[in-house]
Amino acid sequence: MEIQLWRELLAPYQLAVDELVVKFNHIKQEYYDGRMYSPIEEVSGRVKRVSSILEKMQRKGVAFEELEEKIEDIAGIRLICQFVEDIDTVVEIIRNRQDLEVKLEKDYISQSKPSGYRSYHIIAYYTVHTINGPKKLEVEIQIRTLAMNFWSTIEHSLQYKYKEHMPEELRLRLLRAADAVDALDNEMASVRDEIMDAQNSNRQKANIISDILSNIENLYYVANEREVEKIQNEFFKIYQKDDMEILMRFNKQLDIMAETYRAQSVLNRKGM
Repeated sequence: MEIQLWRELLAPYQLAVDELVVKFNHIKQEYYDGRMYSPIEEVSGRVKRVSSILEKMQRKGVAFEELEEKIEDIAGIRLICQFVEDIDTVVEIIRNRQDLEVKLEKDYISQSKPSGYRSYHIIAYYTVHTINGPKKLEVEIQIRTLAMNFWSTIEHSLQYKYKEHMPEELRLRLLRAADAVDALDNEMASVRDEIMDAQNSNRQKANIISDILSNIENLYYVANEREVEKIQNEFFKIYQKDDMEILMRFNKQLDIMAETYRAQSVLNRKGM
């Protein structure tokens, strides 16, 4: 197959990856905008390299004519979660999407691979729209925790280096590391509520500060400059106290002031 034909073959898969990365990042942002905990921590995607496709075709005995039918992970999306419990939530999100049709699910978490690999895989159909019309193709979505992802990244590098001939001692050490990752995920699950409370508190504080600064900036265009400067200095003093109750009270007072001046839409009007 010529280089140009490979490019033509893989272009729709790159489009699928680009679109899905944007869509899953948007889901993550929707949780943040709603001031909720997001089950998705990180999103990434890739199109399988030609060398990796050829290697897999050779290993599985797949002919070129069967390539798109038999190789399910040409397009890959990886969704990273903080906790094992989040994986079930993300799986449900995918199952309920109208633009993804689940073909197959592979649970390597409840039943890990012999190597110690743990992850949840979904093979789904996704349709992209090209200049030649719509194309329905397969995408592999991997869902795993941060700890699982760390282990699998290392294991993948070693598998690439040794192929089918990884030294036994190294293989056993990887298995022990996989057990440690499992233990870490279980330990994090036991303190999940405390961690989430801390993260939500930090996120709430960041949102309040963002609201305050936005109101101060809007007031700058409609209120007396000295008055706005006084408000800003007061904010800095309150911020240094690191007291959430005082910060929230100040934010409410500033909201009322901004509403009085009708300042909250100032920047929107200026940007029109």
